[in-house]
Amino acid sequence: MRGQPCLILVYAGSLDSPDVGCRYDLIGDELIIGRSSDADIQVDRDSVSRRHARLARSEEGWTIADLQSTNGTYVNNESVREQPLADGDYIKIGNAIFRFFGGPNVVAAVHEEQYKIAVTCALTGCFNRRYFVDLLEREMLRARYFGRALSLVALDIDQLKVINETFGHLTGDHVIHELARRTLTRLDRFEVLCRYEGSQFLLLLPEVDVEQAAIHGNELRQAITNEAVHSDGDLVVVTLSGGAVALASEPDAASFIRSVQDAVSRAKKAGRNQLAR
Repeated sequence: MRGQPCLILVYAGSLDSPDVGCRYDLIGDELIIGRSSDADIQVDRDSVSRRHARLARSEEGWTIADLQSTNGTYVNNESVREQPLADGDYIKIGNAIFRFFGGPNVVAAVHEEQYKIAVTCALTGCFNRRYFVDLLEREMLRARYFGRALSLVALDIDQLKVINETFGHLTGDHVIHELARRTLTRLDRFEVLCRYEGSQFLLLLPEVDVEQAAIHGNELRQAITNEAVHSDGDLVVVTLSGGAVALASEPDAASFIRSVQDAVSRAKKAGRNQLAR
């Protein structure tokens, strides 16, 4: 069964939005996406214009066109005025991200996307908090059973609130996305990255002691902020504060995470742009 072409909301500007995962079937020949209550697909976000973009059906498929919105319409992170949509395309409307499905097997693709939404953050491609905490609990049991090292590194964007206030939340989202991308390209297959909070990432390092974790964390911290982030003509200089801890007597994942967050707090109190143990 081919299934009805649709959009899936994969990100809505925050980590805990209840709208994420909503499906919008594309029925009819034209639909308006916007903040207005009259929009066919309403996205009630300040970053979205009242009539932001138009979806139109043709014999070739679906096309999206920007309706002179304030913050623009993006397909796969490229600004567009009007563009045909391909199966799996990501559509950014303000700080909301949709994914378009219109291929030969929409039903299976949507099921796969719903699973992906359940375990990852769509803005960054990192694992989400729920998946990470479950994995961390299992890794803590394994490390203790076999008597092996286990470390956590936390990296937190310094003064993200100032970045948002200076350049806008869309730029802040782009900074988060770009730093995650730079980090993921530098990890090996056994390292697990999670976007745990708005500005904070956690890195799980199996069989790594705290000294190695601190070295690795510092190398990552410096490498991913070595170049400023470009966003719509703005050049944003970003620094990170970090922490590194090894598993000790923490009774559960929440306690282990608090210990590495405490290390981050020490780094920030010491002046930011550094890593503490």
